[in-house]
Amino acid sequence: MNQSSQKTTTGSMLELATFSVGEAQCGIDILKIQEINKQTQVTSVPQAPDYVVGVLNLRGRIVTVIDLGLKTGLSPITRDKDNRNIIVDSMGEHIGLLVDRISDVMSADPAHVEPPPANLGGIEGSYFEGVVKTDSGLIGVLDIERVLAEA
Repeated sequence: MNQSSQKTTTGSMLELATFSVGEAQCGIDILKIQEINKQTQVTSVPQAPDYVVGVLNLRGRIVTVIDLGLKTGLSPITRDKDNRNIIVDSMGEHIGLLVDRISDVMSADPAHVEPPPANLGGIEGSYFEGVVKTDSGLIGVLDIERVLAEA
């Protein structure tokens, strides 16, 4: 496990909000999430990168929404009623991560978070802080700062 994971989780359980991006199961530390909401009215942005869905007004604050599937090299998120925006704060900016489905919040012992593989569910391993094994498979713990650093 890398140092950034250890410094935020040592001595306590890691709480992950889990979700689907295509066939990949991913998780984000709930402490990094501002909120999760249903897809709302998104305004497209001309000449934005293909992974930028657009912007939305969240209680007076402009939030850029990105398609996490496209951003991580998977297929685009198929728009339907199950889509959700995971709103995170990155470098002082609110960013919405459009995902296929939200799953559960799960607890993981930081000592059981393993190094990420080179590729997990079609997503490049560098986007992950690590993986957690569950009865149903692997959940990749997304490194949000790395995903958004290239945004």
